[in-house]
Amino acid sequence: MTHIADSPIPAPTAESWSFAEAHSPIADGLQQARVEAVQAGLTPVSQGVASALTVLAKAVNARTVVEIGTALGTSALPLLAGMTSDGVLTSIDSEADNQLPARSFLNAAGYPPSRCRLIAGAPLEILPKLRDGAYDIVFINGDKLEYVEYVAAALRLLRPGGLLIIHDVLWYNTVADPGREGDETIIIREALDAVRAADSYTTTLLTVGNGLLVAVKD
Repeated sequence: MTHIADSPIPAPTAESWSFAEAHSPIADGLQQARVEAVQAGLTPVSQGVASALTVLAKAVNARTVVEIGTALGTSALPLLAGMTSDGVLTSIDSEADNQLPARSFLNAAGYPPSRCRLIAGAPLEILPKLRDGAYDIVFINGDKLEYVEYVAAALRLLRPGGLLIIHDVLWYNTVADPGREGDETIIIREALDAVRAADSYTTTLLTVGNGLLVAVKD
């Protein structure tokens, strides 16, 4: 008898990966935000990550969300698309220039300022001011070198059953390669270890985009 462990599923081909990434359609407003983010030298979340954020927000009936890293609204738009109609997203970015265009894209998509709280400032200074246990989702997509601190803050901010979502956890295929020791790679590994060490989450790591860790707070 052949055991499942003896027959590993083959890694997806580039064609399968592209098919999965493009499976869910992308909204016109989000596409324009993505284009302008690239022109501004930013890396927006991939189409597959965007659709995953919408599905995850809808799955937990998210009403309160914190995202770290605004990136012209390229993650805020899909998060809001899955949130409740009265949900409020708090987006923190150290660069105000990343938030001014985001406001335009959010307004154009029909989201009033009351649903999108954009805060320009250092995340590590802003996060301690947010209320304990008040958030359905914390999405981490800011400075990779601060990921460990963001993970620590998320544990305090999330309600039981809330989602911690961490972007870029495969970091261009370097995190899984023990021979790679770049600063971002090391810190992302430490952040993943911190989630496991917290013993407060049920986790999975998705290979969508540049890697997406999803953890449910117990």
